[in-house]
Amino acid sequence: AYFAGSSADAVKSQEFTTGLRVYDLSKPEAPREIGFMPTDGLGPHRIWYVGGRYAYLSIHFADFTDHVLAIVDMADPTKPHVVGKFWLPGMWKGGGEKPAWPEGKRCALHHALVAGNLAYSAWRDGGLAVIDVADPAKPRLIRHHNWDPPFGGGTHSPLPLPDRNLLVVADEANFADCSKGLRYVWIFDVREPSNPISISTCPVPDEADYCKKGGNFSPHNLWENRPGAFQSSNLIFATLHNAGVRAYDISNAFQPREVGYFVPPNPTKMMDPRPNRPQVILSCDVFVDTQGMMYVTDSNAGLNILQFEG
Repeated sequence: AYFAGSSADAVKSQEFTTGLRVYDLSKPEAPREIGFMPTDGLGPHRIWYVGGRYAYLSIHFADFTDHVLAIVDMADPTKPHVVGKFWLPGMWKGGGEKPAWPEGKRCALHHALVAGNLAYSAWRDGGLAVIDVADPAKPRLIRHHNWDPPFGGGTHSPLPLPDRNLLVVADEANFADCSKGLRYVWIFDVREPSNPISISTCPVPDEADYCKKGGNFSPHNLWENRPGAFQSSNLIFATLHNAGVRAYDISNAFQPREVGYFVPPNPTKMMDPRPNRPQVILSCDVFVDTQGMMYVTDSNAGLNILQFEG
């Protein structure tokens, strides 16, 4: 139900708290909550915050059909508050808008990454939106671009590389056994933000038949070049669910190359408690530190710690 466009219905019978919590980490062994911003509806999903005044969240407010962009003022971290919102047309049900996408599709912000005054945002079956956030109270659409159809949706992770005028975008495979085809890691030329052009895709692993392995195959998330950790405009890291984690060299943006990969063993004990799940890995997120130490989370198997050596 969550991926079928009815995320609120999936949890409407449960009681839970939604909002943004802020912690003081000056004593890492004892995080201390200093601020809380409550929200209605299903609440936040993901955050882009790298310091500074503003945080950029995907939040499902009660009067919207799904997650939208919320810009949060962090000037006083004890009192975070929303100063601006952005959504795609058809999402504001509280304002009388009607969905403009087909039934069974899900138009929802997964998250956005900000470079300068531009937010590059991934909207699942809604594709990519480039947003001008120079005025946080009035975010403005520069370009909405959706390649579903024909490529199937699931747009999940944006990674702007502003020094090269490139944007990497991963489409998530949120289904098993390649039943809806493949999803890809795309490379876009964004020299003109109002006209992003796809110029290549990263190679699809072919050393094994991952469609027949069980579980999901194709991308989930990208390493986001977060400050204080590993940063590169030539090396890209992506998790590919049952195909593990992959490193791509995009020095030639028109011809990306896979330069390393690690496929963890299937779990002996499942972390996912849901019944009838295939007992295979499901690599989800990757964090890469300045020394190339990689932390790869897995919904089924837990955590793998790797060392990238080039």
